[in-house]
Amino acid sequence: MDAQLFTKADYKGRPSTLCPGCGHDSIAVRIINACYQAKIPPWRVAKFSGIGCSSKSPAYFLSRAHGFNALHGRMPSVATGALSANRNLIGIGVSGDGDTGNIGLGQFKHLIRRNLPMLYIIENNGVYGLTKGQFSATADVGQQTKYAAKNPFVPVDLCMEALAAGATFVARSFAGDARQVDTLLQAALRHNGAAILDIISPCVTFNNAETSTKSYPYGKKYEQPLHEMMYIPDEEEIMVDYDPGEAIDVALHDGSHIRLKKMDEGSYIPSTRLEAMTLLQAARENHEFITGLIYIDPDAETWYQKMNVVAEPLVHLPAETLRPNRQTLKAVMAEFS
Repeated sequence: MDAQLFTKADYKGRPSTLCPGCGHDSIAVRIINACYQAKIPPWRVAKFSGIGCSSKSPAYFLSRAHGFNALHGRMPSVATGALSANRNLIGIGVSGDGDTGNIGLGQFKHLIRRNLPMLYIIENNGVYGLTKGQFSATADVGQQTKYAAKNPFVPVDLCMEALAAGATFVARSFAGDARQVDTLLQAALRHNGAAILDIISPCVTFNNAETSTKSYPYGKKYEQPLHEMMYIPDEEEIMVDYDPGEAIDVALHDGSHIRLKKMDEGSYIPSTRLEAMTLLQAARENHEFITGLIYIDPDAETWYQKMNVVAEPLVHLPAETLRPNRQTLKAVMAEFS
């Protein structure tokens, strides 16, 4: 079916069950918009995810697409298998900082070094939101959590990890910066290789101040519950709009701040891996989140080229083409005798 015949409503998914104000929902809306603007037929998309709040969000966009919800941290393996079998599919993976930076870090880096053509989105909030807010590998040093005290460990920078693994497209954005997220998604969907997009998406539920009488810890301490319940208050989604080269402080729902700096397109060229890593290190030292396209290499060989995958999707090839005949199999086995 021609993509021109689809309306924007055809790119939507189910109603979200995430906390009101969650940045993950904003990202889902941006994906809907990007795929619609790119005129991608929904049935050509294969959505992949692991476990966590972020991994629920593929249900909220492109309901007409294919989808697979994998085990915790194992989304890259499933995506590699599916996209190897059918290279005509457009892969969109959605993961979280825990799913990617903790249990799935090894799989994440192997997908990158293979340069599997797909869009890999990390919805990064520094906590395990689905399991009551323990800090993840990307949590800042000293970050206070409700159930795991303070985080004493240096955070994992997933953009830096992607560059070290040989990524050919690395970008970072903020869920509330709709214009920048739209632009980066459009570029990532057109990249011939693994496109890594790390999007800072604050958790409105578990990054709240413990000193507040309206906080969950305070309520837990003084209440006498009859049943195990939880109420998630509505929060206004955090939106930002600022110019390239500008750095701004953004107040989060818990009263803490995040410092964002949008790269100046005229002063930075994202084509040198070492410069990209230096940029990220400088941002860490200045306590900033650099946003924008950090690195791109449009000419690197993809997984399909490295593995000599034929142009015709494997799922469309007949059995006699996929399977060696008896004579060929005997010849192969003879080489090992």
